[in-house]
Amino acid sequence: METSPFAAIRRDLHKIPEIGFQEFKTQQYLLNYITKLSSERMEIETWRTGIFVKIKGRNPRKIIGYRADIDGLPIKEETGLPFTSNHEDYMHACGHDFHMSIGLGVLTYFVENPIDDDLLFIFQPAEEGPGGAEPMLKSETMKKWKPDMILALHIAPEYPVGTIAVKEGLLFANTSELFIDLKGKGGHAAYPHHTNDMVIAACSLVGQLQTIVSRNVNPLDSAVITIGKITGGTVQNIIAETARLEGTIRTLNPESMVKVKSRIKALVDGIQAGFECVAEIDYGAMYHQVYNEEQLTREFMEYTEQSSEVDLYRCTEAMTGEDFGYMLKEIPGFMFWLGVSSEYGLHHAKLTPDEKAIELAINHLTNYLTFKGNKA
Repeated sequence: METSPFAAIRRDLHKIPEIGFQEFKTQQYLLNYITKLSSERMEIETWRTGIFVKIKGRNPRKIIGYRADIDGLPIKEETGLPFTSNHEDYMHACGHDFHMSIGLGVLTYFVENPIDDDLLFIFQPAEEGPGGAEPMLKSETMKKWKPDMILALHIAPEYPVGTIAVKEGLLFANTSELFIDLKGKGGHAAYPHHTNDMVIAACSLVGQLQTIVSRNVNPLDSAVITIGKITGGTVQNIIAETARLEGTIRTLNPESMVKVKSRIKALVDGIQAGFECVAEIDYGAMYHQVYNEEQLTREFMEYTEQSSEVDLYRCTEAMTGEDFGYMLKEIPGFMFWLGVSSEYGLHHAKLTPDEKAIELAINHLTNYLTFKGNKA
């Protein structure tokens, strides 16, 4: 079966995943494609490793923005695909290769088929960290071309191809990274009484952190604290002088994030006192919730319900994080899930989304943006 042009682009991009603000090959690939479109109505500007592309409308009254993220993840791919990652230990495990190829497909259509309004395509770096949306919003190009509305999609492995899932209001949670470093006193394993063991301190702290959600967050609210990585010590017969916890925090409202962080500090202060150690907390990248503007989202849902190509599913909010939330904080718009039918989920080394979703998404978005961009 012949591969569609934009599925072929997806495979090219899948081979060259790069982490945040290091997407040099990815940016060049995108620029090589975009510049070949060559249109008097198209303007291109770069920002760090990201790209802005503005397409002038026939009779513009507003600017409609479309955002696609471009970075990969530090994950060793295990798909066994013939177009597997050429960058060892890196992978497009969150579908950003899909997001880019769909964005290029929609852009290509409107270069050839103008609508009344201007369109701004934003290829954004560093979504997975340290966060590209917030600083990109502050760029001179964004200030000059700031959209009146903006939209984006995210692949959803759990939904079948041909499905679009969305809801008004809160879609994705507030998120924050969490890093805690503990420093005590190391020593010989045979003389624990001369040391302050940071493996013991770390284990105690992990257990205490789990009480925050169960005892400090309203049961009718939702929050998650996950410690995904612990490191400490050097060898089996030396008591660890240092330990490090790495994790993530997710809450459905900003007030709960403040409460959770306050409790984390209190518990860490207690660990310092109880284990006579020094502790430092770093919250790393923090992402604002994805909140879909209600009127625009309802309009998109009503339009999608009339489509013969895709089915609409009204989903619930998720604890996933997305820095597109910063754009929605400043610009009315929405994000939606695109079904891609994968047995393995996001951030999994075996994620294999179905490429049939690419053309479906391009067609649906070009139809919707034509409707929206020509609407008085």
